[in-house]
Amino acid sequence: MNREYHKWWSKNLDRDMELLVFGHSGEKVLVFPTRGGRFFEYEDLRMPKQLADKIEQGKLQLYCVDGIDGESFYCFWAHPSGRIQRYLAYEQYILKEVLPFMKKKNKNPVVVSHGCSLGAFHAANIAFRHPNKFNKLVAFSGRFDLTLNVEYFKDLFDGYYSEDVYFNTPTHFLPNLQCKKILKQLRAMDITLVIGEEDPFYDNNRALSDILRKQNIEHKLYVWGERAHRGYYWRRMAPLYL
Repeated sequence: MNREYHKWWSKNLDRDMELLVFGHSGEKVLVFPTRGGRFFEYEDLRMPKQLADKIEQGKLQLYCVDGIDGESFYCFWAHPSGRIQRYLAYEQYILKEVLPFMKKKNKNPVVVSHGCSLGAFHAANIAFRHPNKFNKLVAFSGRFDLTLNVEYFKDLFDGYYSEDVYFNTPTHFLPNLQCKKILKQLRAMDITLVIGEEDPFYDNNRALSDILRKQNIEHKLYVWGERAHRGYYWRRMAPLYL
């Protein structure tokens, strides 16, 4: 299996950023790490191994990016307005640096946004905000509202709310979305959500599914038994849904 390591200075983040590439051709899968995870986490979880057949056959090519959650959503010494601004800079890094890099390496027109846990939030949020950039979304064990207090998961903005928070919370902005062009792009996207029935964000996934249905956005919601919120389950999900 082809494996590549890349590192460059990000102008949007003003720091070095690293990523791993697995495969040589096929649909391009942008992989976000879980909370606090790094670019090598997906490999550490043995996910590429589970997808080896598709990768080696040239059906999938993975781009595993680094995360900066400790500088954004989990940077609790910073004011929440600063946290969301740092996240927006990260989004620009993905849009203006990573996606062009992927396009240059691989001309396949299909781009998949993918992640597990908080990585599923990153994958879903950027795909819903920029549906012209993505053809598919595959989100495992996702949390799509960072303002929720559920179990031991706290509101990551500490009660702060703004336009930026609103437009980066899929279950907040999607119900009010009226732009026909964006809705058409979302309705053309292949969307797959997977959640455990005992996952603390099961209700949030159900709420997102209801919102998508009301907006006539076709999607698939798969509910697994138990909590299903760790590598053991994600390794079983990946070959089924990617």
